[in-house]
Amino acid sequence: MTNVGLDLEMLQEFADALYDRSPAIERDVARLRQGGNERELTADLFRAIHNIKGDAALCKFDLGVAIAHPVESLMSRFRDGEIPFTDLLAETILLSIDRLELATDALLHGRSTGNLHLPTLLEYLGGLANAPVDELDSRCAELVQAVTGFNPSAGGLLAAPAGRAASGQARLNEDLAFFRSLALQLESRSPLFKGRTMRVLRLALETNKVGGSVVDVLQLEAAVYLHDVGMMFLPEAAWLKVGRLTEDDKKLLNSHPGLAAGLLQRMPGWMAAAEMVAQHHEMPDGRGYPQQLRGDAICPGAKILAIIDAFEAVMLKHSDRGKTRSVLRAIAEINACDKQFAPEWIAPFNSVIRKTIEA
Repeated sequence: MTNVGLDLEMLQEFADALYDRSPAIERDVARLRQGGNERELTADLFRAIHNIKGDAALCKFDLGVAIAHPVESLMSRFRDGEIPFTDLLAETILLSIDRLELATDALLHGRSTGNLHLPTLLEYLGGLANAPVDELDSRCAELVQAVTGFNPSAGGLLAAPAGRAASGQARLNEDLAFFRSLALQLESRSPLFKGRTMRVLRLALETNKVGGSVVDVLQLEAAVYLHDVGMMFLPEAAWLKVGRLTEDDKKLLNSHPGLAAGLLQRMPGWMAAAEMVAQHHEMPDGRGYPQQLRGDAICPGAKILAIIDAFEAVMLKHSDRGKTRSVLRAIAEINACDKQFAPEWIAPFNSVIRKTIEA
């Protein structure tokens, strides 16, 4: 395998497509490992991996093909019922895509890929593609440990999130589809909101991933969809208003997190998402609303949403400057507000946005 003479323009096109697909891959893997609708999710995940391999081939990016091909073979075996979708298989897929992202970014910017242990990854992936069923999990564990230095079976790292039984996953997926439809209804109220839902979702999932994936991805997805849906229960004259808000307008708007959180609290399985929605306008210094929570009393998912929600608002405010200048201005404003946002999430967010600027 060689990538000598890579066309950087074509590699950038590959990177853009990979960056767009990664959040959906992570989400689908999470749903599959929790017993989601296997046929639909398997088809989506297989297609995403297959497209990554195809994109890499078109761009003459040998490394992309070499990583994606054995992962595609594993997904094909799962689709055909030959192997189960275990936690260790899920970790192997996520690690492979993550290393491909990191390697692509490094090659684009002239950095070394030595710390990514790519030869080791490729060696183990090659042996996995046709591994016997009864050896698959042990080989996946060996791959993860060889590439990362961590034993994936130790310390409960692969434990399923509490309170989520496989039998209830189909209902959770139906709920997510409903939440998404509500978010799109909100988008339709103003042309300025077009595409907002998926932008916020991508930024939230990627920021969570860079920050160590401490927030459950399905709960975060639900919170993204519903965090502003409470607006639709308020008079449009208040939340679509152009110009300075009155005190009465502010009181109305301050009620919107509680409205959407109340909806989630009444639906089984979404308490974590409800907490994120209820707290996404709280601030570490206690100046937020509705409860004036401080510091660690605010959950991590709400802290992520607060940053991205503010970023979108600043982008909208400066949209007349053009995309690049708007992004730069929005980043500057977010980073200047050292008391408004959780400092531990600023660096992961900056890392994600940096990719957007460089794309």
